[in-house]
Amino acid sequence: MNAKLLCSLSILSLLAATGIARAQDITIAVAGPMTGSVATIGEQLRHGAELAAEAINKNGGVNGKLIKILVQDDACDPKQAVAIANRIVAAGIKFVDGHACSGSSIPAADVYAENSVLMMSPASSNPKLTEDAAKNGWTTIMRLYGRDDAQGKFIGPWIKENYGSKKIAILHDKSPYGKGLADVVKDSLNKAGVKEVLYEGINAGEKDYSAVVNRLKAAGVEFLYFGGYHTEAGLIKRQAADQNYQFQLMMGDSIATPEFGSIAGPAADGTLFTFPPDGRESDTAKGALEQFERIGFVPEGFTLFSYAVVQAIAGGIAKANSMDPVAVAKTLRNTSVDTVLGPVSFDEKGDVKNPKYNINIWKGGTYSKLPQ
Repeated sequence: MNAKLLCSLSILSLLAATGIARAQDITIAVAGPMTGSVATIGEQLRHGAELAAEAINKNGGVNGKLIKILVQDDACDPKQAVAIANRIVAAGIKFVDGHACSGSSIPAADVYAENSVLMMSPASSNPKLTEDAAKNGWTTIMRLYGRDDAQGKFIGPWIKENYGSKKIAILHDKSPYGKGLADVVKDSLNKAGVKEVLYEGINAGEKDYSAVVNRLKAAGVEFLYFGGYHTEAGLIKRQAADQNYQFQLMMGDSIATPEFGSIAGPAADGTLFTFPPDGRESDTAKGALEQFERIGFVPEGFTLFSYAVVQAIAGGIAKANSMDPVAVAKTLRNTSVDTVLGPVSFDEKGDVKNPKYNINIWKGGTYSKLPQ
């Protein structure tokens, strides 16, 4: 069976699955890593979107139409993300909750923008996503999550104040997300007068990082900022502990998953990371939390952001009184919409306005806000 026929069959399957011919449905594709090393993030996106649609539909839907969720797996891989984007476009779907990984969102955005599909990411933080969209005049590329530069500007001064006298290393996994975040933190620290003793990239996907641990030990590193995902971070921390080598690890938002604790084991305790304020503590999340409790799923990490993306798209459709993604995106830039995270609004580039962050700490297999 040739590749062209396989592609055609995939599109036909997608068309059949969407039921887009039914006028009462608004199909929203959820695109993210449903398989692979960061599949827990995909699971968060899926559950968040499905329960948001359930709640909206229970209350009558949007302008008399019901929301239908279609899950698509990009495995956090750029090529798969582009293939998925093309299938979504071919199926006539106009709204996307995703992608999660910046390395997937950025190339997929080209496909969506050229076909006037509204893509709103609940997790991608690399500034290039919306910077490129703004430069090209693409209005349907948005994100309901803070950018790396906002996260880096928040954490740089904090690291200087608390660890500026320590030997600091900065590592990254060479991905658009990991390197992008590491570079912003490095720039913020350097501008504040703090110079790292080591800065380099590692190869993601390996199982043995003892050579990386040895380089950190040789440099006398006491504080490590790692731009990357929880799988590599967990292995580095655990393998360092195996050598009785301790350092303070700090990361970005990707380790807001229980898998980090499983991989790192007891060595996870004390790890710090930045993440937006926990939406579960908001009064606006009470109804959603009851939904998650009913299915036995803990809405950690990006779950509520995915939930909020579906709400934002639905709110934009309702306020625009239109199913045209361009009109919906324009409306979202000129108003606020209510979500499980509270009211959200977007700037001209499509970024969520006024993102906020907390510093969190891992302990006993879970994380919580660091006491101030």
